[in-house]
Amino acid sequence: MVYEHLFIKHDDFTILAGSDSITEYTFRTKTAKHLFCKICGVKSFYQPRSHPDSYSINLKCVEQPPQVKNTINFDGKNDFTKSLAKNNL
Repeated sequence: MVYEHLFIKHDDFTILAGSDSITEYTFRTKTAKHLFCKICGVKSFYQPRSHPDSYSINLKCVEQPPQVKNTINFDGKNDFTKSLAKNNL
């Protein structure tokens, strides 16, 4: 499965309903906050360590996603910061 990220600033993001169904998981550094639905297990958004001022929104969970103009391929195995550098971002 491909996780298509869309980074949204914290001030531009609001949960309209269902916040009581969200649970959090963190890995070793406890910096990134992975948020999942307690009922179905979908990761609709999370707090990435690479973008501390934004949430990463799963575009597969957006009913009418915007057209994305800039994409970065990341394999999930290698360091995300290096992927950004390769793409001059």
